[in-house]
Amino acid sequence: MTINAEVPVAATRTGAGADRSGQGADAGQDATAGQQVTAGQAADGSSAADLVLPLVAVGGAAVLAGNGYVRRTRRARTRTTPAVVSPGVPPVVSPRPPVTPLPVLERQAGAALVQADDCIRTSRAELSFAETRFGPAAVEPFHRALREAERELAAAFAIHLRYGQGVPEGRDEEAARRQALAGIVGRCAEAGRRLDAAAPAFDQLRALEEEMGEALEVAEGRFRELTGRTGAVEATLADLHARYPASATATVTGYVEQAKDRLVFATTHLNQARQAADLGRTEQAVRDLRAAEGAVGQADTLLTGVDQLANSLAQAADLVPAALTGAEAERARAQTATGTADGVSRSLLGDADAALAAVREELTGDRPYDPLAALRSIVRAVSALGGGQDGVLGAAAWLVGRADVRAADGFVATHRGAVGAGARTLLAEAERLLGTDPAAAGEPALAARELAEQDVRVHGNPYSGGAGHTSGAVLGGVLLGEDPDGGPPLAFGGPDTRKGGGPGAEPVRTD
Repeated sequence: MTINAEVPVAATRTGAGADRSGQGADAGQDATAGQQVTAGQAADGSSAADLVLPLVAVGGAAVLAGNGYVRRTRRARTRTTPAVVSPGVPPVVSPRPPVTPLPVLERQAGAALVQADDCIRTSRAELSFAETRFGPAAVEPFHRALREAERELAAAFAIHLRYGQGVPEGRDEEAARRQALAGIVGRCAEAGRRLDAAAPAFDQLRALEEEMGEALEVAEGRFRELTGRTGAVEATLADLHARYPASATATVTGYVEQAKDRLVFATTHLNQARQAADLGRTEQAVRDLRAAEGAVGQADTLLTGVDQLANSLAQAADLVPAALTGAEAERARAQTATGTADGVSRSLLGDADAALAAVREELTGDRPYDPLAALRSIVRAVSALGGGQDGVLGAAAWLVGRADVRAADGFVATHRGAVGAGARTLLAEAERLLGTDPAAAGEPALAARELAEQDVRVHGNPYSGGAGHTSGAVLGGVLLGEDPDGGPPLAFGGPDTRKGGGPGAEPVRTD
């Protein structure tokens, strides 16, 4: 551009980029042009050099302003939280919150399952004492709340089982896992919420602070009944040891000793509850009563487990001959179908033959055998052949499945202070299958029992080390185990009730 006092006009280009039609102009024309430029500069009072610096400054400021605008635009687009703008202070951008690792979420989900299961088991146990005192009609609303919580927990266990089996692989696999874990925690929270919502009304029904005497009489009555029953159960177990091999009674090994341990713990706390009530120390009396009730309930579970096993073994012994005959008929049917579209492989037929032959050898032999184990072998052999859902084989499947589920549930209930989410999840699946496919319930039930026993071994068994009765109560989940004396006893309600120390208490925040 040529610059003068008037409006700028386009200048003529020179040099290599100029119009090549001007290449024939003579030197006189160049001189004349030079004289004109010089004259113009003199008339303007400035030179070309004086005007270059202002132009460079203006251009530099424009570049800096443009770069600043781009940076501000990028920050605005990537900001995750509203910016706080103050005069003269640049906006502060908050960092994105950290993403919780999957292993941490898995541990949280497992802890939620254990806590919800413990709350349901504790609520069920205390509800039985209230029903003895007030009758079924008075406690029906609380049974309803308990059933609703059980449904939520069953759904959470089902999600956990599928999670353990793996989610569909793909680019959204991690998102699917996070969603499943969130579903587990959410279902457990809802189960606890339903129990917590019913806890104040339940506490009002029992009114232990005002009517401690009647509640003590109910607990002491059940204690005396169990104390008298212990000798009979001990005799039953001795008879089982004499009639069957050790494998037949392995699931109840030590149960009578553990029941006695719980009863000693119960009598101590019943006496303390009486003394505290007489002295007007109501809060301590309620605490001791609940601890005694929990121990009495677990002693009942342990002794009942021995009686149930004795009944199952007797029923299995009566059923084995007929079930074996039915299984052999089922095997013949399967052999006839071999080679057809509905047939079974010859290897399965061979496995069934071996299993049934082993059972028949035990049945006709001179040595004692385990009737439940024999019946379990028959059920498995027939199930592999695709039959055994009706008649005597269906009855055999139900008997075996129920015995296996009972054994696993009794162990978890009386050792829940050490049993983790894995065993409880398998137990929940076994309970579900018992109502739909009894022949399939045995496998997860046996796996649940085995995993629960592993958890107890890792935790440490107080009965093998000569620990006091309080340790057994903590292992059984009667006490929380937070204090040297075993911590507070548990009561009807969910997690908030447990944090608050009892029904209706203000929850204690732990976050």
